[in-house]
Amino acid sequence: MLKVKLHSEGEALALYERVAIEIRRAIADGEAKPGERLPPAKDLAAVLGVNANTVFRALRLLRDEGLLEFRRGHGVTVTGAATERGAVLSRARDLVQFAQRQGYHRDELIRIIENL
Repeated sequence: MLKVKLHSEGEALALYERVAIEIRRAIADGEAKPGERLPPAKDLAAVLGVNANTVFRALRLLRDEGLLEFRRGHGVTVTGAATERGAVLSRARDLVQFAQRQGYHRDELIRIIENL
């Protein structure tokens, strides 16, 4: 069962991006396994205290990343192939957020990574 809690640490991001981060993190942590259906968007919205349209936008973003699949009559499911990619994306987003809180801009962070 997917347990998602919206954290305030990414407040500089749009709300739908924060929702996507939390769903992505839950997938990366194995709370939702490949082939598993996610709860309906309206249920996620109620748990997170956001509008259902915000959740739909986050789900579409994750679908576009290859983490989720929308199937008519079957809801939204976690894809198997992209789960590892989702973990990397989740950690990369966490790094970007951390760097922003430390005052680094995206281009500065890219240069740091390129020099590793």
